[in-house]
Amino acid sequence: MKFLFASLMLALGLSQPLSVAARSADIREWTTPSGTRVLFLSAREIPMVDVSIDVDAGNRWERSDRAGIAGLVSGMLSKGVRASGQMPAMTETEISETFAELAVQRGGSVSLDRATISLRMLSDPDVREKAARLISRMIFDPVFDREILEREKKRSIAGLRESMTQPQSIATKALWRAVYPDHPYGAAATPESLESIGPADLVEFHRRYWQPNRMRVTIVGALTEPQARDLVAQLFASAPVAQVAPSNPSRSHPAPITLKPKAQRQAIAHPATQSHLWWGMPGIARDDPDFFALTVGNYILGGGGFVSRLTEEIREKRGLSYSVFSAFQPLAQPGPFMISLQTQGAKAPEALAVVEQTLKKFLQEGPSEKELKAAKQNLIGGFALRLDTNRKLLDNLAQINFYDMPLDYLDTWTSKVQQVTREDIRRVMNRVVTPEHLSVVVVAGPEGFKP
Repeated sequence: MKFLFASLMLALGLSQPLSVAARSADIREWTTPSGTRVLFLSAREIPMVDVSIDVDAGNRWERSDRAGIAGLVSGMLSKGVRASGQMPAMTETEISETFAELAVQRGGSVSLDRATISLRMLSDPDVREKAARLISRMIFDPVFDREILEREKKRSIAGLRESMTQPQSIATKALWRAVYPDHPYGAAATPESLESIGPADLVEFHRRYWQPNRMRVTIVGALTEPQARDLVAQLFASAPVAQVAPSNPSRSHPAPITLKPKAQRQAIAHPATQSHLWWGMPGIARDDPDFFALTVGNYILGGGGFVSRLTEEIREKRGLSYSVFSAFQPLAQPGPFMISLQTQGAKAPEALAVVEQTLKKFLQEGPSEKELKAAKQNLIGGFALRLDTNRKLLDNLAQINFYDMPLDYLDTWTSKVQQVTREDIRRVMNRVVTPEHLSVVVVAGPEGFKP
């Protein structure tokens, strides 16, 4: 019966809404002997536990000739584990069947900064112990089998080749290369880089980056603190004994970033009927002190959907595009500021000019009082929806954990948004965004078009 209940909860994605203001003061924090920082929040409303294991092993640690290795390592963790002590080896089928029997929902992803393993399971002691110990074996005792690796590489290469025909993918990859020409953020996997990766490369990447002192664990669920500590111990039951790394491994950077790079303007031919326009330049790191002013400013410029200034100029006044957006993507190192839209090919030149004129005017004048008031109301009014389930709360706490953000970040979020002034926005937007350093990529522009 307990497994039937778990399966139903997992299938429906049900979680109980949480009172963030009351809960965030109850976050428990500790560091394991091997250097793993843990954040735990007890949520006893339903008998479920959500776990996020974030590893400082993202794409920014890849060599350019091995781009894509971070994703392959992460994906191969579930393809087999070695025998260890009294525990026999397990195949990928056995691993999958074990999680299915436990009714455990497991996920994984790799981004520029981190690799993530997520778990959602019943708080039942037997379920969580078996699931945690299996995850521990996957993380610390994987088998990088050559035959399976070749299969996974073929799948990845096939997907990559397909994406290389899509105008949106072509545009974004070209933009990232332009914005980060000498940094791993700008690199991307290619069929050649994936093909060159062998088992020995996976072993070395895993040995170097998948270490306990580069991991952060975040837990939200129906546990007491002693139970959460036991769960963490089980998650690291197979971990090797290792020296503790620097206290903030997620702050160690593989290469510097040029914040004001030389702008590149590219027109890439493509048979698509819609032109894809992208602008970008390095923006801010996750710990930037002006984060909230930039958040409110960007909401007014292009992050607020149909109420943004770019939408007003591009969609409402001129009908050039159904949607247009701007965004900051804060990372461990300065992530990009971007603007994007799609429009009919013949309208690309006009859309390009309108976006750039709108941005320059916004930087010169800043927002109006009316825009600022509406942005604050919308951001503060929608804040609770970002935290209304255990899983959303876990995602936010995992970010706090990985990026070393203040533990009261969620408590103070609305007050810091409320404190932002027009002058704050004008000052920080001009500090970070300089139009002459924005690279531009247009895919499928009109014949002869040059941005």
